[in-house]
Amino acid sequence: MEKDHETVRTNQARAGETPHIVRYILMFSVTMVVLIFAALLFFWSR
Repeated sequence: MEKDHETVRTNQARAGETPHIVRYILMFSVTMVVLIFAALLFFWSR
């Protein structure tokens, strides 16, 4: 087997900056899903 690959560190392999907005979008999305399911439960349990 030939070894044609190069081993690099994680921060070199990433080759960019990861924005932190993903964290806020995920928190907002999860909150919205919980609120929607709570509203559905409230209206359908009447």
